[in-house]
Amino acid sequence: MELKRRKRNSLTPISHQLDFHLPEECWESVFKFFNEADGNDILYLKSLSVVSKQFLSITNRVRFSLTICDPAHPFLRQLFKRFPNLTSLNLTRFHGDLNKLLRQISCFPLNITSLNLSTIPSKGILTFSDKITTLTSLTWSNINSIDHYDLEYLADCFPLLEELDLSNPSSSHSMFREEKPHSWTLFKLRKVRLDCQHYISDQLLFDMFKNCKHLEEAIILGYDGITNTGIATALSQRPNLRSLSLSDTFGPFNNITKHFIDSLVSMKGLTCLDLFCSQISDELLYSIAREGLPLTRLVLQNCYNYSYAGIICLLSKCRQSLQHLDLLNADFLNDQHVVEFSLLLSNLVFINLSKCKMLTESALFTLVRNCASLREIEMESIGRKSLENPDSLMDIGVYPQLKSLYLADNPWLSDESIIKFASIIPNLQVLDLRNCIDISDEGIFQVLRRCCKIRYLNLAFCSRVKLHGLNFEVSKLEVLKLSHTMVDDETLHVISKNCCRLLQLKLECCDKVTEKGVNHVIENCTQLRKINLWNCCNVHNNVVDSMFKSRPSIRKIIAPIGFHLSDRKKKRFLLQGCILE
Repeated sequence: MELKRRKRNSLTPISHQLDFHLPEECWESVFKFFNEADGNDILYLKSLSVVSKQFLSITNRVRFSLTICDPAHPFLRQLFKRFPNLTSLNLTRFHGDLNKLLRQISCFPLNITSLNLSTIPSKGILTFSDKITTLTSLTWSNINSIDHYDLEYLADCFPLLEELDLSNPSSSHSMFREEKPHSWTLFKLRKVRLDCQHYISDQLLFDMFKNCKHLEEAIILGYDGITNTGIATALSQRPNLRSLSLSDTFGPFNNITKHFIDSLVSMKGLTCLDLFCSQISDELLYSIAREGLPLTRLVLQNCYNYSYAGIICLLSKCRQSLQHLDLLNADFLNDQHVVEFSLLLSNLVFINLSKCKMLTESALFTLVRNCASLREIEMESIGRKSLENPDSLMDIGVYPQLKSLYLADNPWLSDESIIKFASIIPNLQVLDLRNCIDISDEGIFQVLRRCCKIRYLNLAFCSRVKLHGLNFEVSKLEVLKLSHTMVDDETLHVISKNCCRLLQLKLECCDKVTEKGVNHVIENCTQLRKINLWNCCNVHNNVVDSMFKSRPSIRKIIAPIGFHLSDRKKKRFLLQGCILE
């Protein structure tokens, strides 16, 4: 059968020419995929929404999160009507009467599952919890203080919470009261985060682990009111824990006790163990290895008092399961050690060996060659250039699985080195060369030509980089960081012509840039969303006033020093959807 093609009229608008035969459910699934792949950034949804009224309606339905600022307050009814499927609200940027706002929100028929607050508005929370009973995730960040009475109140309001984040208090003053706390329980709590909460005590931690019987993930970082024994006793109450993150657990005068080791290895299903800035020991690593814990993630950032013997013993035991390994500042590691353990870790996806001062670039090539599943490598501030013959490093094949490479703070890194990397990593998407002061335009151009999928490039503090000779299209680049470099208006001109998809541009402390160059970017980078001009002393302040009008896609501007940030001006920009700092 001959297919009949409908002849298109060149005068017919494209929205009428397109024939959308797919059911709306299919389009909705496609749009959800775009939204999730982009990290819930609405850029792609915005582009899709202008295609047709049908697409606008679908994109409204797949918008699930909303940040409410002061200017958005009067438009709540319109916003909630436009986005009927909202499940997540972020109120940390709202500086008005939060109790009143929560009471207003509670009047709408919403199925909110996630709420992010920066204060504890007790009256508003009570009304909100009475009307909206679907909340499963709550974040209280940057709060002044919190104690067990607040937690009891919280448990009464939201008994179905599954995730609780109490991170980054704005004050280190402890408000903990000595009276014995009342019994409280969050029956469904699976994840808790207690970053830098100085109120925490052994008793409070014990009660939380004992009462929350479904707890699977605990993150407890930066505290001073808890002891080694307190941690061990709490862990013994939750043998079903699957993920544990601790820091500052062991001070320089606290030894790891058998009680702590026994409690840790009793968690037979533990898959993720993150330890930061802690005194550990080979005995701890040996014990984890003996018990055969199925670790998929191991982080030992800035830990001390352990050796290569302990780490190789553990890696040998979890060689099949381990996917994420972070040994930042393991100063005993050398290139031969990397050769040995890389042969064990065929399923490794991520590794961080930053600040391992005895390593050379040879270790990087070893990892690429031996770890077939590796997608991301961080080797910032390592020792020195390899002493091996460069030709021997070239002949190691091509590795398309590797996507991200972080090599910041390696002043010995040369153009020759990064060109070698580009020749074996064709699908590179993220490259961080911050403060690699020997890198020049020649090396960068070779990398951009060979790795045409790069979307993130950090060249901050690379003093030899100017990019004047960039005469080819870098179509995938979305984030470009050029802070503290010698780039100028000519650089911005060639960037604006050849980086058509640029979303973020950072020009902090670029003295040679003026408003002429900035205007080139604003005019030609039609998708630009964020620009940082802090301390660009030759950029005139009036460029900020005209920026949003000229480029409505912009959502955040960090203005040059001296720009007058009046509340009225900030509010005017916010009303147009742009944050001005």
